[in-house]
Parts: sequence; structure tokens; C-alpha cells
Amino acid sequence: MRLPGMDELKELRVTVDDVIYMPTLDAPEEKPHPFVYFISIHNESTETVTIKGRKWVVQEGEEMTVVEGDGVVGQTPTIEPGAHFSYNSYHVTAADAVVEGAFFGRTGDGRWVFARIPEFRLEVPGWV
Repeated sequence: MRLPGMDELKELRVTVDDVIYMPTLDAPEEKPHPFVYFISIHNESTETVTIKGRKWVVQEGEEMTVVEGDGVVGQTPTIEPGAHFSYNSYHVTAADAVVEGAFFGRTGDGRWVFARIPEFRLEVPGWV
């Protein structure tokens, strides 16, 4: 994947630390399966990076949902070299899903970069 005007910064690494099915959370009737996921963005480069946006692609059977927006969980974290930013959020599904995407950031010298979010699964326990 190559994005116009943007370079992949390999040293900006995203990890999916945990994914938990949380049936006790509120969810709409048409998407009754809530998941909480824990993500960390590790800056192993020599550059300071500010996360400016994200794009998630959620594939649920034949249905694809694209989630885009500014920052991450309402913030635009600045991650210094050797540091990381961790957060958790949630997503609701109607069935099992596969998720992937990218975070978009800007280096201290103004260069746009991105880091891939590795594919992970939202699997409903006992779902057939």
C-alpha cells in the first residue's frame, strides 16, 4: 500500500495488545457484539511524530465499513523517539470481523508518514 505524498515510517510500529469480547457493554440491536481493543503506537525512529488521523477498515462478511477521522481517541498524541502511546477503544459488530488500517502522522520537520495497523480479528465466542 502506497499513499500519495506519504511515506510508510517502518520504525513507527503499531501493536494490537489485546482484543476482548465484552457482552456487558451497550450495543445496538443490529450490532449486538461489543469488543474492546488495546492498541500501542511505538516510535522506534529518531524523529518525533504527531498522530494526526486514522483509517480503519472493518470487513464483516460481505459488509465493509471504513472508519476515518482526525487524531486517535480524541487526541493528537506527539510520540517522541523511543516512546509509545497506548489507548483502548471499542467497536460493535453483527458477526465476526477482520480489522486493519493505518495511523497518519507528521514528523517534526513536517513530513507526512503512516504506520500500518496489523490485521486483527473480532471473533464472537461460540459464533457459527
